[in-house]
Amino acid sequence: MSAPSEAGLKKPGARAINRAKIVDENFESFLAAWDPSQSSPVSQDDILRRGCPLTGRELLEIFEYQMLSRHLDYAAREMRSRNESFYTIGSSGHEGNAVLGCVTRPTDPAFLHYRSGAFMMARLSRQGGSDPVFDTALALSASREDPIAGGRHKVWGNHAAWVLPQTSTIASHLPKAVGTAIALEQARRLRRDLPVPADSIIVCSFGDASTNHSVALGAFNAAEWTAYQRLPVPILFVCEDNRLGISVKTPASWIETSFGDRKSLRYMACDGLDVVETDRVVREAVDFCRTHRAPVFLHMKLVRLLGHAGTDVETEYRTLDEIEATETQDPLLNTAATVLRYGLKTADEVRDWYESLRDRVMKAAAKAAKRPQLKNADDVMKPLAPLHSERVNKEAVRKAPKTHRVAVFGGAARLPEKAPPRHMAILINRALHDLMIKYPEMTVFGEDVAQKGGVYTVTTGLATTFKGNRVFNTLLDETTILGMAQGAGYMGLLPVPEIQYLAYFHNACDQIRGEAASLQFFSNGQFANPMVMRIASFGYQKGFGGHFHNDNSFTALRDVPGLVIAAPARGDDAAMMLRTAMAMAKVDGRVIAFLEPIALYMTKDLYESKDGEWSFEYPAPERAIPFGEPRIYEPEAQDLLIITFGNGVPMSLRASRRIRHERNARTRIMDLRWLKPLNREAIVGHARAIGRVLVVDEGRRTGGLSEELFTLLDESLGNSITKSRVVGHDSYIPLGPAANFVLPSEDDILASAHELLDT
Repeated sequence: MSAPSEAGLKKPGARAINRAKIVDENFESFLAAWDPSQSSPVSQDDILRRGCPLTGRELLEIFEYQMLSRHLDYAAREMRSRNESFYTIGSSGHEGNAVLGCVTRPTDPAFLHYRSGAFMMARLSRQGGSDPVFDTALALSASREDPIAGGRHKVWGNHAAWVLPQTSTIASHLPKAVGTAIALEQARRLRRDLPVPADSIIVCSFGDASTNHSVALGAFNAAEWTAYQRLPVPILFVCEDNRLGISVKTPASWIETSFGDRKSLRYMACDGLDVVETDRVVREAVDFCRTHRAPVFLHMKLVRLLGHAGTDVETEYRTLDEIEATETQDPLLNTAATVLRYGLKTADEVRDWYESLRDRVMKAAAKAAKRPQLKNADDVMKPLAPLHSERVNKEAVRKAPKTHRVAVFGGAARLPEKAPPRHMAILINRALHDLMIKYPEMTVFGEDVAQKGGVYTVTTGLATTFKGNRVFNTLLDETTILGMAQGAGYMGLLPVPEIQYLAYFHNACDQIRGEAASLQFFSNGQFANPMVMRIASFGYQKGFGGHFHNDNSFTALRDVPGLVIAAPARGDDAAMMLRTAMAMAKVDGRVIAFLEPIALYMTKDLYESKDGEWSFEYPAPERAIPFGEPRIYEPEAQDLLIITFGNGVPMSLRASRRIRHERNARTRIMDLRWLKPLNREAIVGHARAIGRVLVVDEGRRTGGLSEELFTLLDESLGNSITKSRVVGHDSYIPLGPAANFVLPSEDDILASAHELLDT
């Protein structure tokens, strides 16, 4: 549909900078200049255009959502000028997505682009039960009464309408949208109770510039890779193409050239400024996606009005002629022209309607500006890290039916707790079997985890034992793996993704930092994506290594608010900690990083070859380690306290035995086990009791856990104790024996311990 005539539109001079006022006045001028003789009245129940199912009544409904969205953009800027609002990225020019909000269902989970105001007005208005205008105003004013984020951010979201809140600006929500589409079908195949109807589809919108981001490209690839194998992926990708990425222009025809001819991704396009055509194409896209359970790429061509945000001065990178030409394509002008041409309203009626909606929005904004905001840090952080300890502990020790265990393990005599002591890899494997029995909704996935059983055979036998694709291989992309884990959690599954090596996690860090761990925070606890992320971790591998496979740094994980980090040093602890981690995910929706020391997977001995001192019996399924509880070796020792974790535990035990033999001093060793958050009370209590503290941290000097431990001890005990640390160098880990030069050693621990004991 061509843009309405420029007749009657204002032609501001170069000095005019309030583009919102200009665009607003353009609409009024357009109505004033409308010639009623151009109208050909039809009934509101009539189809407006041959081949397009949209009726006049539906057009008017869409138009209202578009106008509401526009007035909210205006209100945000006015509120900001009064310091009543803190967010001015608007939806102006993208109001065509109101059609998407009308055609899709409130039970179609939506992961939305930030220019989705009209979509939200449509979905929430049609669903009922809330006032989307006031809700948006509350979000703009950062009110604690904002029903989705509780004043923590201006996000589009609604729990009842299945709009999951996003803070993504670079397409980082696409992997979890794809993961949700895959998980919806997987949960259905596993006959789990779905939180949405089985024929739901996933809606995921984004800007044209975002299609170039590696995260987006990975998501498209994952959807196509899955669909290519004839597996269901019911996702509707919606590219809202305004041909700008802030100031950078998208090359002409780039989107259609890139996505127009892909075998496993159906491409459809529409002029998003023409709601009649858009409605037709959106219906076709939704119907195809829902019926074929296949991914669709909907290319919705739009414009961007009023700059990227309120602070964006477009004249720095666009000419005034370009800006004005874009403003003549205003979708409100196009929709108004359609309404007027079909005689569904007169120009005066449209003007009165427009102004009444302005009044509604401004009253909502004024009311929202007076509502209370968050009061303190506790208020802000309340939904970040829920922990119901009693319920978690009860769930952790809950046993699966014995008959099920007997069947899986091949007889009562072959239950793992009746077997002789074994090393960590075996005990984790048995714990995973037990947990798969206990949780029918649990899934295990990652690179090589199925038939191969993982790089270190930790998942051996799971895929054979548990049918229905509960254990499966993924493509080689950590971002996709963690996106799939988030989607699985949304659909009622209990995912246990595996990342092959700690360094590989860094390829996908933002899926945890920016997405998974932030969801409860930005939804005020209404949404969660529970998961236990298993990562083969740390250094000290022999005969293999290099910095990607022998990485000793988990600093990036420590920086993630709300994330739980667990690191067992022995097999029985690993099994019991896994039970607690799964219980935390199940009960509180928590995201847990479970770091498994690679060098200890196969370790059987502690002091001497074949002594079997680092092999342990499998703990019965009713045993678990409460969250935060450390393991204390030689609790009666009073000469020295060593605080450590992971590989540092057996090294410290060996050093401790040498210390006792060499100078008859006894060492208490604290294996932290839970690395985030730390058990501050236990650490301070043991340090105070002994007075000499050695921290053994296999991580790096800069950014390692020792820094946090030293800060805690300084703040809590000051100069009342003597302390030292043994840490890794600020270096990547080299290949072969050279790795020992930059990692802490038993001799380093011994030397530092002697120095402390001499003070």
